[in-house]
Amino acid sequence: MHTSQLNRWRLILGSYSQNQLTFGEGASLENGISCMDLEEALDFLYNREQGEDVRRQGGTEASRLTAATWITKIRKLFPKETVEILERHALDRYGMTELLTDREVLEKLEPNQELLKTILQLKHLMKGDVLDAARRIVKKVAEDIAKKLNQDIRRSLLGKIDRNSSSPVRSIRNLDIQKTIKRNLKHYDQEHERIMLEQVYFHGRTKRYSQWRVVIAVDESGSMLDSVIHSAVMAGIFARLPMLDTKLVIFDTQVVDLSAHLDDPVATLMSIQLGGGTYITGALEYCERLIDNPHRTMVVLVSDLCEGGSVAALLGVSRGIIESGAKLICLTALDMEANPVYDRRTAQQMADLGAYVGAMTPEALGDFMGKIMNG
Repeated sequence: MHTSQLNRWRLILGSYSQNQLTFGEGASLENGISCMDLEEALDFLYNREQGEDVRRQGGTEASRLTAATWITKIRKLFPKETVEILERHALDRYGMTELLTDREVLEKLEPNQELLKTILQLKHLMKGDVLDAARRIVKKVAEDIAKKLNQDIRRSLLGKIDRNSSSPVRSIRNLDIQKTIKRNLKHYDQEHERIMLEQVYFHGRTKRYSQWRVVIAVDESGSMLDSVIHSAVMAGIFARLPMLDTKLVIFDTQVVDLSAHLDDPVATLMSIQLGGGTYITGALEYCERLIDNPHRTMVVLVSDLCEGGSVAALLGVSRGIIESGAKLICLTALDMEANPVYDRRTAQQMADLGAYVGAMTPEALGDFMGKIMNG
């Protein structure tokens, strides 16, 4: 067997195999990275499979790894994708919560949605400068998600500018400056060096709306965490659109109205309290009180529909919302994967009442809302 293959097998089997299998000549991979360093980094994490909290116990090593030095080491040794997997295993499989309670370590972790989810689950362990560092990570990840979603959602709801037609609506937003200059060049005043505008042209818009109210009610149970994150980010995007009056509430057995914080994704996300019971009926009763003009209102319920209270009561308040003329949209998942886990019987009963029930990606929800508003 080739030396590099032997070295890789030794890394897979770990230091416990050192008496049966030693590193080959040079003890390095093709890229020159030391197999000893790789093994030390992997052992620090995966020796915990043996039930140990390994922090380089004993031995002749020049230094002892800590959570902080381990994070630094794996970033130097492994590609970004591998680092994220190692960090995920450290937090989820081995419960290394010290990664989130040490500011130095926390700031070295890769900011991504998985880390955001972990912070939201463990934020009760954070205090002082650690909590401040966590807030900065929440802000960055939320902004990254919003950046990915913003263009598609705005396109869905605002409509594309139609550059093949002119519009009678004289708005600076719709001004077709190129067409205006081209059509008026024949009126150029050479003496005063200016174009005399006999006619100003405007782009047409494929969609036009008057304001709708959208009420987003989000189940904050642990299984809905991805959907909670995307719902909060989308609500912030909706709040900046002129045709929408957006409300956001999160709920378990209690309802918390976060509408006043839609411009602050950190405050919104850090308000989430995961776990506890689920009382969807109470949440929809609160949403019903926010309906002023039913025929221009959408209530978007994001939940797995596992009602902790009376399902009959849930169906009753849902029927009231639908019969008022408001649109009731029940999303069993709202994230980039849209893989739902939900109570199918309750979902079917809600659909039978006239609610739309399904799982959606954020982009699909934007398209769906656009169709309702343009209908």
